Amino acid sequence: MTNILRIDSSARTTDSVSRDLASRLIERFPGETIVSTRDLSDGVPLLSEETLLAMWTPADQRTPEQRAALAVADEFIAELVAADAVVIGLPIYNFGPPAALKAWADLVARAGTTFQYTETGPEG
Repeated sequence: MTNILRIDSSARTTDSVSRDLASRLIERFPGETIVSTRDLSDGVPLLSEETLLAMWTPADQRTPEQRAALAVADEFIAELVAADAVVIGLPIYNFGPPAALKAWADLVARAGTTFQYTETGPEG
């Protein structure tokens, strides 16, 4: 069984080409699949100073406020870690990806959790 995390980043919820392509790709996965969907058009918090400080604080030393600041990021990371495959429906707006996808990436890229720095560079 394959666990797929589907990330939709199009602001369009109907008639979206990227959503259609993501659906078609997922249909091609062999065998039984479980698909979890994260629709970024529902809103993604932006990285803030409070969130950054919480990320840089060791988990066992975080205040209740810092844990609350990381709650959404922790939820996104848990979805990512549970996935065997990630399918990202990605439109291009104004020659670049949607801001919501960048905001999602900012929240899931956490040193010591989803990647680490090594002598040869970051690994994740």
